[in-house]
Amino acid sequence: MPELSAPVIKLVRQTTEPVAAQTLRSTAAAVIAYVVAVWTLPQPAPLTAPLTALLVVQVTLYATLTTGIRRVNSVVVGVLIAIGFSTLVGLSWWSLGLTIFSSLIIGRMVRVDEFVPEVAISAMLVLGVSQLAATAWDRILETLIGAGVGLLFNLLFAPPVWVQNAGVSIDELAREMGQMFRTMGEEIGGHISVRQAATRLHDARRLDHDIVAVDASLRQAEESLMLNPRVRQGLLYRIVLRTGLDTLEICAVVLRVLSRTLTDLAKTRTEETMFPEDVAASLRELFAQMADAIESFSTLITTPVSTNAEEAESQLAAALAASRATRDVVADLLLEDVQEHPRQWQLHGALLAEIDRILDELDIDKRAERLGEELDRHSAELHERHPWLAVMRRRLGSSRTTQPTVPER
Repeated sequence: MPELSAPVIKLVRQTTEPVAAQTLRSTAAAVIAYVVAVWTLPQPAPLTAPLTALLVVQVTLYATLTTGIRRVNSVVVGVLIAIGFSTLVGLSWWSLGLTIFSSLIIGRMVRVDEFVPEVAISAMLVLGVSQLAATAWDRILETLIGAGVGLLFNLLFAPPVWVQNAGVSIDELAREMGQMFRTMGEEIGGHISVRQAATRLHDARRLDHDIVAVDASLRQAEESLMLNPRVRQGLLYRIVLRTGLDTLEICAVVLRVLSRTLTDLAKTRTEETMFPEDVAASLRELFAQMADAIESFSTLITTPVSTNAEEAESQLAAALAASRATRDVVADLLLEDVQEHPRQWQLHGALLAEIDRILDELDIDKRAERLGEELDRHSAELHERHPWLAVMRRRLGSSRTTQPTVPER
């Protein structure tokens, strides 16, 4: 099975690629919207309907609903502005400029977000025709048809859930961090030049860009879980992935600081090895164990199956236990080294503190506590926004517990 897992995952990623799926979905929705508009409206080429459907059908159902509403609002506002200006002043160069200016201002006031230019476009298209009333009404109908087709298309054919793509992105980030730890462990045994240490520091800084990309993938996954009929525990999935990425982000920051500490040590020890052989060997072992811990943590938060999650949790617990034991050995060796050679003792202390911070962030109990806090926070926010839900749950719970029981004969 392990030999088959990698090709299977690669095949699934290729068949669920957002670009290919979104291309097919957008094309189908646009064609259907055009056909419906041709059957419904007298216009010879109602292209606004397929254009609206093309823009409304987004990758996720949540984005489709919110985008569709904003787009319809932008078109309706633009048409109303055009009707008002044409009735008062007609079409001229200054009225056109005033219409565009007013449309952009009003578009921001009605909060249509990215569809602010659509307000001005709708106003210009309607303002430039002779039969204003009919054209304005037809444009609104075309927009409603396109938005309706786009919404129904995603309701009937629910968009895919992008949790797997987000999980793969998180796993790749964790493995990149693990590889950095292993590389630092391999180099720490001999003499490290300042340039070599600075290169590792730059690699750690580049993790910020990777985290931004992973965060974008996770946001897409979170939106795909919202209002999606395919998912029953969407909130739990979102919280597990989000808190897991937050932990990896903190570890990446600490890893960058740790690389800075090693660079400072390299600057002060240009003519000798950075650490004695016994300390270097223990640090090499510790960095390898921390790499295993980070990768096990990633496997744990991206594994939806309970049996595999238990195995990943056991691997993470073993890696953390081994890391803490080796960390204690390193601390004792560094203490002996500092007592003999007290140079840069503060950097040794900083190195241990940064290692402790990473191990603490990966701790299983801390992860469970963080998950509980996030679930409680979401429940509190839901109760504040929709208090009637809590009342319904309490009533349902009390009705179930107070049902009369059949007496035994």
